[in-house]
Amino acid sequence: QVQLLESGGGLVQAGGSLRLSCAVSGHLASNYNVGWFRQAPGKEREFVAGISYSGRVTAFADSVKGRFTISRDKDLNTVYLQMYDLYPEDAAVYYCAARLSALGYHWDPKDPAYDYWGRGTQVTVSS
Repeated sequence: QVQLLESGGGLVQAGGSLRLSCAVSGHLASNYNVGWFRQAPGKEREFVAGISYSGRVTAFADSVKGRFTISRDKDLNTVYLQMYDLYPEDAAVYYCAARLSALGYHWDPKDPAYDYWGRGTQVTVSS
């Protein structure tokens, strides 16, 4: 079993920054690639950014490239999503999810191989 716990959400003005954290714990937690996903009201859950278990491979949705970064602290087993220059359309509930690294990279929230999800953290962006 792997557990994920998001934190760091909140209210920010457009153009502002936030850093989200995803604490990953449990059996062989370091063997999982981790993705960040978001879901706004009335919309489907979408991929935002992902990072490999080693931290060497990252991926970003086109909508956040150049504004968001993702990193991983292996000692703390925590994945960070640093968000800069936030837009009102970035407002959503942000989730992190874990997928076993041996299965490769697939940043689709509908992939059933994402066995473990956090409960989400709300990001609100005021215009």
